[in-house]
Amino acid sequence: MKSVLSAAMAAVLLAAGVAAAPAWADDPPKADAKKDGGDKDKTDLPPFPADASIKQVTHVAGKTLNYTATVGSLPVRDEKGKKIAEVVFTAYVLDGPRDPKRPITFAFNGGPGAASVYLNYGAIGPKRIQFGAQGDSASDPGTLNDNPGTWLDFTDMVFIDPVGTGYSRSLVDEAETKKKFFQVKEDVAYLSRIVFDWLVKNGRVASPKYVVGESYGGFRAPAIAHYLQGQLGVGPSGVVMVSPFLDAHSGVAGDLSPLPWIVNLPSMTAANYERQGKTLSPDLLSEVEAYARGEFAVDLMKGQADPAALQRVIDKVTHYTGLDPALVKRMGGRVDTQTFLRELYREQGKLASVYDSNVTTWDPFPWQNTQNAGDPILDAIIAPTTTAAVEFMTHTVGWKVEGRFNALSYAVGAAWEPNWFNTAESVTDLRQAVAADAKMKVLIVHGYDDLSCPFFASRLIVDQMPRMGDPGRVKLNLYPGGHMFYSRPDSMAAFRRDVMKLYGVN
Repeated sequence: MKSVLSAAMAAVLLAAGVAAAPAWADDPPKADAKKDGGDKDKTDLPPFPADASIKQVTHVAGKTLNYTATVGSLPVRDEKGKKIAEVVFTAYVLDGPRDPKRPITFAFNGGPGAASVYLNYGAIGPKRIQFGAQGDSASDPGTLNDNPGTWLDFTDMVFIDPVGTGYSRSLVDEAETKKKFFQVKEDVAYLSRIVFDWLVKNGRVASPKYVVGESYGGFRAPAIAHYLQGQLGVGPSGVVMVSPFLDAHSGVAGDLSPLPWIVNLPSMTAANYERQGKTLSPDLLSEVEAYARGEFAVDLMKGQADPAALQRVIDKVTHYTGLDPALVKRMGGRVDTQTFLRELYREQGKLASVYDSNVTTWDPFPWQNTQNAGDPILDAIIAPTTTAAVEFMTHTVGWKVEGRFNALSYAVGAAWEPNWFNTAESVTDLRQAVAADAKMKVLIVHGYDDLSCPFFASRLIVDQMPRMGDPGRVKLNLYPGGHMFYSRPDSMAAFRRDVMKLYGVN
């Protein structure tokens, strides 16, 4: 079995043709002949334009919001002050007199290799497009409309595209790019500095600050919060993690570790219940959660030496997942993610998505034992999100730039620090950030049907955290849907309500 994250990475790698453009300069940058203070690099890349802004209007919760949208870039410099990368951001700031108590929120997506388009244009930005649900298609128009789930009425927002994603780019060669940007610790360090630099540039250092991240961005969020606290002197008021990947060890499979099977089973069960027409809720899933961390774990550890325990596992897994009993028996009750997704709709000639196992598409090779096609959700979201981002940034805002926009960069995913998805964890940063600030609040949110980052992994992680003051400071909330549960209107509305509570909005 592949690890939980390996399943997600496999889905990313299947999108190989999506965005394979290099994320680095073809040659090392050379100093400009004029030196320009020794700071100007000369590469084959055309310079980025100056920041561009436009006045816009959106509507949410019966309110009309006038705001300014800005697209621009910030430099990344090495220890000698040389510019080695340019990071692009999209910011939304409410118009009117500046309220010193108005928060500013910094948003990151994941991958690694994903731009911030998914949170921006799908979840919390002032405008959105529909993607990620059953029936959504790659040929759907990327037309932006008012977002009923936006956070703009209670926080300004800055969406950041890491190096190699969106239009953000490295100005050094491939080897140096990997060293400076495509490693876990280095990624957190330079992105934290981008947050700091934006605050200083825009006079918002004293504003309440929040960090939100989705998927691997959910890994980044607590790590960036802790880095800001301890290294840059910035104290975030809260952290929101959307479908986060927090600890690779929860998905590392092996005969001696029951953990991967434990964290997957509740999401598989949720998908089965939803197919049966049941309404997903914490109460409905409480039985399988109790089984997963109790009898299931014990019986898995007994192994083949206890036939009765093995049979109990087979019977229970069959019941909860709805899979063919013969298949479950053949696998000894250890049903891995890829097999689950492959077999779920095989008789219908369809494939299920790792991001929401109830979102399907036709299988172009249904007779093959292994999947030979992209993920149903990934295949459908790249085109509309790319269209929306490029049209908004270059045409609507007028930030005229040359180059390819990478909504999801395969090159970055392939170049990332080797074996990171089996070793990386940000639970340590999460605990330390919560311990360092008794007022900071944390909200972790998941969709029930997500098998790329199963909710039960976060459940187990949160349950193991020591109580540090108010136990309500770290919350885990679940919604119907998958990795991008906000593609469902009711789930997006519930998410918005929960976040407003975190921000202290009535």
